Amino acid sequence: MPRVRTLSAPLQTKAKKDDLIARLERSIPQLLTDADVPGLSIALLRDGELVWHRGFGVRNSVTKEPITDDTIFEAASLSKPVFAYAVLKLVESGKLDLDTPLNKYLPGTYDVGEDARLSQVTARRVLSHTTGFPNWRPRGDSVLKMHFAPGERFSYSGEGFVYLARVVEHLTGEKFEAFMKRMIFDQLGMSNSSFVWRDEYDKLKIHRHNSVGAPTGQNKVTTANAAASLQTTARDYGRFVAAILKGTGLKKETTKWMLTPQIKVGESINSVARPAGALSPHLSWGLGWGLQQTDEGTSFWHWGDNGDSKAYVVAFNKQQTGVVVFTNSANGLSIIREIISGSVGGFHPALALLNYESYTSPGRILFKSILAKGADAALREYREQRKARPASETVNEAQTNRIGYNLLGMKKVRDAIEVFKLNVEDYPQSSNAYDSLGEAYMVNGDKEPAIKNYQRSIELNPDNTNSVEMLKKLQGK
Repeated sequence: MPRVRTLSAPLQTKAKKDDLIARLERSIPQLLTDADVPGLSIALLRDGELVWHRGFGVRNSVTKEPITDDTIFEAASLSKPVFAYAVLKLVESGKLDLDTPLNKYLPGTYDVGEDARLSQVTARRVLSHTTGFPNWRPRGDSVLKMHFAPGERFSYSGEGFVYLARVVEHLTGEKFEAFMKRMIFDQLGMSNSSFVWRDEYDKLKIHRHNSVGAPTGQNKVTTANAAASLQTTARDYGRFVAAILKGTGLKKETTKWMLTPQIKVGESINSVARPAGALSPHLSWGLGWGLQQTDEGTSFWHWGDNGDSKAYVVAFNKQQTGVVVFTNSANGLSIIREIISGSVGGFHPALALLNYESYTSPGRILFKSILAKGADAALREYREQRKARPASETVNEAQTNRIGYNLLGMKKVRDAIEVFKLNVEDYPQSSNAYDSLGEAYMVNGDKEPAIKNYQRSIELNPDNTNSVEMLKKLQGK
């Protein structure tokens, strides 16, 4: 796999630990303020050891309860590498083979039905996201469809992890939470971690927050999900990353498997991502981890996104350094570039792949201006200012759409309408732009302009099923 170098922060391996921590303690509070992120917890690894962990900000922006080392965060998809580690321990014990079809262990057709391709789904293909499953099936759908032959290509899928967890429960005779506690949490000292809700979390767990820092609730997970439901602390997760760096609990060869590329990442990951393009040769997936190949060597990474809470982890195997970041905000990953640069440094093509909007982006600046001045004044200023700006410093279609929906969520419907009107003005051939404007008019009770915009959306894209359904609703059909 070719290696790539680009301008980036140098690796922080030579920086003195105390100096590094002092810089982070100065910079993180300002980043939280600037990005409207109420709270964050971070863990730093050096020489394969957890050397520092600390909480910043508050776990609830209304009650102002502070983040501490014991504050529980949502790991979201950072759950997957932890489960992968447990699966590899089963492989070492001889209870599971990476390349044996899972339906040999769990009789039946799972939720797939009579699709012969199920017999090609293995633990290796689950952990490397090559099962052919979607990320998640449509809500309420009992059928899990396969979209391509297993092993054919990379396609990120939480469903595969849920299936493998069922297989593990069948093999071990244990409930998933009990299995993970025995295999991982007890072994690595992750005493505050769980895939299901614990009573003590009432006073310890963060509240999620939207893009303007308002709390949106405390997610109480009652059903374990191997792909997404881990609740933990930055300190606990740092202990897990240290185990990967040091090879604790796994044989050297098994750890090597985990961090060996299984498939190149040649397409986008979820709706938050853009196509990998030229970056894809340098990104691959191992067994549970995303992998980056650069001049610094192999680094393993993963991100977590539960909407109004977000997380990220990255570690360099050769240099034995890493960082874990948990946040309680929809904006949490808008500051991840700055935190990674200040904590471990290095080049991170994965961040370009995920493509989260920076807190300093034109879109964020415009959004704050609208909140401060109202849409009419803010958009008037923006239209004038962008005449002298390059395209890279203006707000694109996706960002404008997000601003509109953020405003809708805040009940600022008239402001949202003006933002969506800007998108239609800038992108007159976009079906989605008209669809969004139609929705805003519908929310505001403006039936005729809503119908007009949904009709235009369908003209541009007859396959826009949302516009078709909304139009039927508005016309009473």
